[in-house]
Amino acid sequence: MRRLFLAVLLTSCASTPPPVGTAPYTIVLGIAQDGGYPQAGCSRADCVEAWKDPRLRRRVASLAIVDPVSRQRWILDATPDFPSQLQTLDELAPRPDGAPLLDGILLTHAHIGHYLGLAQLGREVLGAKSVRVYAMPRMREFLEKNGPWDQLVRLNNIAIQPLEDGRQIALNDRISVTPLRVPHRDEYSETVGFLIQGPSRAILWLPDIDKWEKWETPLETILERTDIAYLDGTFFSADELPGRDLKEIPHPLITETEQRLANSPLRTKVRYIHLNQSNPLLRGARPGIRVAREGEREGL
Repeated sequence: MRRLFLAVLLTSCASTPPPVGTAPYTIVLGIAQDGGYPQAGCSRADCVEAWKDPRLRRRVASLAIVDPVSRQRWILDATPDFPSQLQTLDELAPRPDGAPLLDGILLTHAHIGHYLGLAQLGREVLGAKSVRVYAMPRMREFLEKNGPWDQLVRLNNIAIQPLEDGRQIALNDRISVTPLRVPHRDEYSETVGFLIQGPSRAILWLPDIDKWEKWETPLETILERTDIAYLDGTFFSADELPGRDLKEIPHPLITETEQRLANSPLRTKVRYIHLNQSNPLLRGARPGIRVAREGEREGL
C-alpha cells in the first residue's frame, strides 16, 4: 500500500491553476471544528454576537468537488450543517434536472462533525436513493451495523463504496481521490485525509490528525506534491482550553505546524480548517497565516 501511495504522490505535481470555465474545482463549504461556531451552550461575548449575527457564524468543515463539464458534484464529509451546505452547493453549482442529489459523499471518519449529516438522507427527510457513500473498512462496518445508519443501508438511501488506504479511485475520467490514513482517535473508524487530483492540480483535505510526528508520511513530502493543502487547524495554541487535557483531544497546534514549516516555501500552500470555537483565528487574522474561507474556490 505504501508503494501505491508513493506512486500517487509522484503523479501529483504542483502546477499553475487550470483555465477557468471547464476545469473541475473545489468549494470550501465550512471551516469549523465538529461543533461549528458558535458551539452549543457558548455564552462568551463573541458567541453571543455570533448568535445575533449569522455573518459571524462558521459551518463545520466540508469541501465540495465540482466538475462543470459533467455537472457532477461530490462532498467530503456529511456534517451537522449538511442542509445549508447542500443549499449553498445548489446555488453555486446547480444540479441538472433529474440528476442525483450528489454523485457521492466521501467520509473521513466517525466523529460527529463528519458523518451526522447522513441522517438527512433517510426517510424522515430526503428519502434519498442510492447516494454513493465512500468509506474505509471500519467506517463501512460502523454504518452497516449501528443504528440509525444501518437503516440508511437497508432502505438503500445510501450505497456504500469501499475505500482502501493509499488506493486511488476515479470519481470520473477527470477527477480522482486517494484516501490517506492518518493517526487519530479511532474509536469507531479509521481516519483519513483525501488527496484530490484533477487534470492540472492536486488538493489535500486533511481536517483531523493527532500530531504530524505520528504520521509515517512526513508532512513536507505530501506538501511537495500538492498545490493547496487544507490542514487541521483545530487549536492555535495550548492556551485555548484551560482546565482541559489536550492529550484527550490531540491535534497539531497551528503554532507547531507554523514552526515546522517556518523556513520552508511549502508553508505558502497551507490553509487551515477545522478550527475550534476557542481558536482566535476564527475572529481575526494573523500575519502570514492563512485560514480557509467558506465559499473559496480552487481549480483542479
